[in-house]
Amino acid sequence: MNEKIAEFIARQTCGNLACVDEAGQPWCFSFFYSFNAEAGLLHYKSSMDTRHAAILSKNPVVAGTILPDKLNLLQIKGIQFEGELLPLDHPLAKHASAHYHKKHPVALAMPGDVWTIRINHIKFTDNSLGIGKKLNWKRDE
Repeated sequence: MNEKIAEFIARQTCGNLACVDEAGQPWCFSFFYSFNAEAGLLHYKSSMDTRHAAILSKNPVVAGTILPDKLNLLQIKGIQFEGELLPLDHPLAKHASAHYHKKHPVALAMPGDVWTIRINHIKFTDNSLGIGKKLNWKRDE
């Protein structure tokens, strides 16, 4: 993964995720995450009784965004990504809980499971590199 992309994602804490239900209706939600740069994974915590958990159990394909925790209108930066939610028992999700709770220890007091998103494509807009500058990353390249 491009170093600038990985550094940006690692510095932020919150993203937005979109999914689509069986009727083709979109739903989105915000989430706090931890980022495993080496494997291209995002981990987040959520309960099984949420609307997005019900949707994702049937259709694990997702798209999302990550913006800076503090916006600077003169240096627009942001991530758009595509990926898939992995089952809780997937080998890449094995250490998700430890990874997530290391970054967000207060979340240990909250109920829920830690889920893993395998990122497959990222488009990073970074105007600090030049107006409209985009960096792309795809898992299979």
